[in-house]
Amino acid sequence: MSPESSRLAQQQAIFAANLRDPAHAEPVPVAPARIALYRELFFNTLRDLVGGTFPVLRAILGETGWETLIHDFQREHRCRTPLFPELGREFLDWLDTRPAQPPFLHELAHYEWIELALALDEADTVLADVDSDGDLLNGVPVASPLAWPLAYRFPVHRITPAFQPQEPPAAPTFLLVRRDADDAIHFHAIDALTHALLQTLHDAPAIRSGLQLIEHLVGGREDAAALRTQAIARLHELHDRGAICGTRRA
Repeated sequence: MSPESSRLAQQQAIFAANLRDPAHAEPVPVAPARIALYRELFFNTLRDLVGGTFPVLRAILGETGWETLIHDFQREHRCRTPLFPELGREFLDWLDTRPAQPPFLHELAHYEWIELALALDEADTVLADVDSDGDLLNGVPVASPLAWPLAYRFPVHRITPAFQPQEPPAAPTFLLVRRDADDAIHFHAIDALTHALLQTLHDAPAIRSGLQLIEHLVGGREDAAALRTQAIARLHELHDRGAICGTRRA
């Protein structure tokens, strides 16, 4: 690096430090009013860009709490991407390094971010090796790459400024988020069996048939017969919703 480039990089680092954390940064030879204006514009842009991904969290914290959180994020985190749509992922990663206050903070933030993540996912649901009308029980069901099963301790889909549970309920919350052919995002509350079916399809590509998948999940249980009937119905429901694309062609 040439002396000029090195000096420029040093000046940029000092300037960035004055935007992030002026109380602990080396002064810059810029009029205080000018850098204060730039600092305000930078912060307001960051606050609103991130806030657009996490509107419920922002409403719960209130503007003062939200701005405090964004100031901390701005000061402490070093983003690894220049892409604005990826700021939500960066914010989520940073939140995971902090204590969860309120206790549902991490799960609510993940739930809010997942909509953007799925909207930006580039996976293709038109799979050449899938028969959309295949036999789900005797064939090998194929989960849509744009249908994501989610599990949370807190009922994140119900949390609002008026409803803020401080303890997770006895039963976890299972959700399905999927993107349809028109790129619309849909959220569905599902049960544990539906979540297990879809999660296993994503995680266990060696499953040889829908029947084997069901047996893998319910075999050996006292209520296996009833669960098999339910699981067969759930497989067809997932196919109807587009969460299962069809079956793998031979």
